[in-house]
Amino acid sequence: MTTTSPTIDHRGVGAEFVGTAFLLAGVVGSGIMAERLTEDVGLQLLQNAVATAGVLIALITTFSATSGAHFNPAVTLAERFFGSINNATAAAYVGAQTAGGILGVMIANIMFELDPVYWSEKSRGGYGQLVAESVATLGLLLVIFGTVRGRKETAVPLVVGSYIAGAYYFTSSTSFANPAVSVARMFSNTFAGISPGSTPGFIAAQGIGLVVALATISWLFPQTD
Repeated sequence: MTTTSPTIDHRGVGAEFVGTAFLLAGVVGSGIMAERLTEDVGLQLLQNAVATAGVLIALITTFSATSGAHFNPAVTLAERFFGSINNATAAAYVGAQTAGGILGVMIANIMFELDPVYWSEKSRGGYGQLVAESVATLGLLLVIFGTVRGRKETAVPLVVGSYIAGAYYFTSSTSFANPAVSVARMFSNTFAGISPGSTPGFIAAQGIGLVVALATISWLFPQTD
């Protein structure tokens, strides 16, 4: 009896790697630029939020047909839960997102003449920020799946970009909402960084948001196919 290995969408894996690298280069690079342009922290956050939203809209539009433009293990795990992708592809996507994110941060560091690996010392913690990460992740998954299952797929780039820009401000954590982003941002001791000691808590909170999102999506936006 012969068995076949699960098919992995290698082009999709490549798109997740490249797309997440550009996303993190955008997040961290715009944070560094903002720090250098002004000492006003509020203005720094605004610049970082607008740049991140713009990059997200462009990247999701570019890569959605190739990989679904997840750029986020939480999105990938949700897609796996609902049966859109197989285990092997999901695992490959998560690996590609994490590796691509780290590369993107290193490139951002290099572009601004910093060490490629510049470990963050920026502590982000406390129950408020952890709750914020759960809320941010829940909200992100709701807007994605609500839009897709509402047959408005073409609106996803703008919806996600708008949500993240807003969530930078309404969450105390500035809305990472992404385990790969949380890992990658450890590599830059700049405006967008997070210390390695703070990262596990953020990822755990994002996991809670994911679990709540799966139940909520199943209830509010049931699959009709």
